[in-house]
Amino acid sequence: MASTSYDDSIRAWQQHRDAGLRAPDGWLTLVGLFWLKPGANTIASAAGTFHQQGDKITFTDSHGAQKNLSYDEQNPDIVQTGTVSFSVIKRGDRFAVRARDIASPVRKNFRGMRYFPINPAFHFQAKLIPDVKKISILNIIGQTDQEESPGWVEFTYQGRPHRLRPIYEETSHGRTLYFLFKDTTNKTQTYQAGRMLNTPLAVAGIVDLDFNRAYTPPCTFTPYATCPLPPKENRLPIAVEAGELRFTSHTE
Repeated sequence: MASTSYDDSIRAWQQHRDAGLRAPDGWLTLVGLFWLKPGANTIASAAGTFHQQGDKITFTDSHGAQKNLSYDEQNPDIVQTGTVSFSVIKRGDRFAVRARDIASPVRKNFRGMRYFPINPAFHFQAKLIPDVKKISILNIIGQTDQEESPGWVEFTYQGRPHRLRPIYEETSHGRTLYFLFKDTTNKTQTYQAGRMLNTPLAVAGIVDLDFNRAYTPPCTFTPYATCPLPPKENRLPIAVEAGELRFTSHTE
């Protein structure tokens, strides 16, 4: 019964993941990324002008109406034109406009993700070894951010200890530990640049580390994402045969 309950919890997570990808603001809809420069910026399909002045971004539509745009990624302001929506993101000291299209062929033809068989052997009650410091995280567009890490998370697999260093990520469900990692499955079975995993914060020094919930970075679905890359200390010398397999596009 316990095993069935665990399997059901992972299947529920997979279904939630699928729904998130298919959502109107999911990664399957991302069709453009336009970097802003100070002053006026015209994106033809947006039917208006984006204006950057310092950290302030405004949008003026074709009728002259103007509004300020938030770039809070948990709750961004949206500019809508037909099936396409636009929102602003900030990366380092740069701003960009993301374009999403709910009629995207990638979304239209999405057949779901594939997964390794659910394997409880890759579910660990791992130990947090405190070592608070900033670490460098490089993203796919060549920018480096300094992110806070609470320390090392250590687990034992097949009798050998392994460590990963998480950073923090703010999600719609609150703050999590965010693992960017590589393993030997990246060569053929999973996304070549690595995978991601979010866990609850440590409780009494223990982290619920479940690789059956490991997922593929957004960059596998679109060239317009700005994915962070695993730091060099997060390269595991084992095959983590759990979680999402490599994505295969079925666009026409």
